[in-house]
Amino acid sequence: MPRIKLQTLIQADKKLVFDLSRSIDLHQISTAHTSEKAIAGKLTGLIELNETVTWEARHFGIIQQLTSRISEYDYPNYFVDEMVSGAFKRFRHEHHFTDDSGKTLMTDIFDYTSPLGIIGKFVDALFLKRYMINLIKKRNLVIKDFAESRKQPEVQIITL
Repeated sequence: MPRIKLQTLIQADKKLVFDLSRSIDLHQISTAHTSEKAIAGKLTGLIELNETVTWEARHFGIIQQLTSRISEYDYPNYFVDEMVSGAFKRFRHEHHFTDDSGKTLMTDIFDYTSPLGIIGKFVDALFLKRYMINLIKKRNLVIKDFAESRKQPEVQIITL
């Protein structure tokens, strides 16, 4: 069961970073290289507690679908999305947001289990864990860019 922990320091308000992190629209921008798009459930805007979204994307040359649900939510400190159905045996992605001297420390904890038992563990070691780290890093750089530059094209953000 690989567990990935990444931290990203962002020069922006925690509420803004929290909202950008749960934006369906920004997620699609950050994963454009996989042609990822929301096809069911929450399709645009900010995902909330107990809402689901089904993503369709191309990974490793194969079109895949994955449905996740926001299972925990504490605005603007923390939320969790967990797989309902998809290619993994299971995954849980925690998103933590901490004030850090006027900046936001965004911490991702991605804990997953690959399918196929021992073969899945071999695939994790060979390339899947590195692939997931790079995918999350790319997404976080887009969140950082939008938060620090206040860019919001095609992204609906409402901060309470």
